[in-house]
Amino acid sequence: MMPDYAPPRCELLPLPDHQVAFLVEGAERTRWHYGGQYPRPFLYPLLGPSSGTSLTRMGHPGAENHEHHRSVWFAHHKLLGINFWGDNTDARIRQQHWLVYEDGDEQSIMAVRLGWYDGHDPQPLVDQDAIIALRPLSDGEYALDIQSTFRPRADSIEFQQSNFGFLAVRMAKSISAHFGGGTITSSEGGVGEKAIFGTAARWMDYSGPVRVAGDPARTVVEGITYFDHPGNPHHPAKWHVREDGWMGASACRDEPLLATRQSPLKLRYLLHIHSGGADAERAERLFEDWQDWPAWNVVKSTRPHRQYDLQELEQHG
Repeated sequence: MMPDYAPPRCELLPLPDHQVAFLVEGAERTRWHYGGQYPRPFLYPLLGPSSGTSLTRMGHPGAENHEHHRSVWFAHHKLLGINFWGDNTDARIRQQHWLVYEDGDEQSIMAVRLGWYDGHDPQPLVDQDAIIALRPLSDGEYALDIQSTFRPRADSIEFQQSNFGFLAVRMAKSISAHFGGGTITSSEGGVGEKAIFGTAARWMDYSGPVRVAGDPARTVVEGITYFDHPGNPHHPAKWHVREDGWMGASACRDEPLLATRQSPLKLRYLLHIHSGGADAERAERLFEDWQDWPAWNVVKSTRPHRQYDLQELEQHG
């Protein structure tokens, strides 16, 4: 007789062609792509809670030279003067290993090790341990808690001053303020690119209309709120936001960031995929709650049939 077993609510499903699906109650919410045909890994789609339509897109809706805008991705414009942002460069970010796939009723957590390669040296300049946790919220909404630790292979390395880096989000065309009917709103009350670009904020929201999958005559308003963690350097971040549907927390906008072997660079962001438009009260509650969610570290496992485990940390950093 088979023992009693029920799959956990949140699962990770490795798929062919170097992809991993994040499932909630068997339904996909987002997918990690790390195949070598792309210059760097990314998450796509990010499906809306009620629409079932992706709230992000691949590429810019009006400029062919923005193919590097792949939904949600890690990148930086200037590392030792090397462009890890655009596609017209030899630099690449490659997944070296997956480390942990952890299913659970409250959340699923994927940990992977990425290498930042300059395109000439077979060894990476930087190792990035990326930990992505999907946590279901109420009414089909969910949050992606994205934690990164950057460890240089040399004694130290500098991520230079730039608007571009480290976590980028390209919204769906219909959500953009220019190409669609969307709105950008900051935690400080600013609305629109002119009021927000380059300003400091704890969070940024981009919301707008999307068609409902399977019912094209119906549209709903959904969006993504992007949070900068208080433990991040230069918090609150200054933001690079555009009416064409782009947003990113600029961790190095005013000055560079240094990572060393002894003090690796640690960054943490949260993406809240939600129904409705920007809701400051809801965002503030989640911002406060998020600070009590555990941060994680990858450690060698002592359990059978496992190489690595996640170690809960008392606080980020």
